[in-house]
Amino acid sequence: MISKLKETLSENIRILREKNNITREQLSLILGFENSYISKLERKKINITIGRLDKIAEYFGVPTYLLLMENSILLSSKTIEKQ
Repeated sequence: MISKLKETLSENIRILREKNNITREQLSLILGFENSYISKLERKKINITIGRLDKIAEYFGVPTYLLLMENSILLSSKTIEKQ
C-alpha cells in the first residue's frame, strides 16, 4: 500500500516539473540524479532521502514542506526562471 504522503510528493513534483516544461530525465540530470530517478519517484517506485527532497525543492524555489503538502495552491502556479 502506497502512503498518502508518497502520493502527494509524487504529484507535487510532477506538477512543478510539468509547469516548467522539464522532462523527468532532464530534471534527473539537472539535479545530478541517475537518469530514471524522477521517473521512479513519480511512479512511487522508490523512497526519497531528505537530502534529495531538499535538492528538488531548492531547484524549484519552494520550501521543502510544500512538496509534502496535499493540494498546495502555491505549487500550482510556481514556475522557475531559467538561467
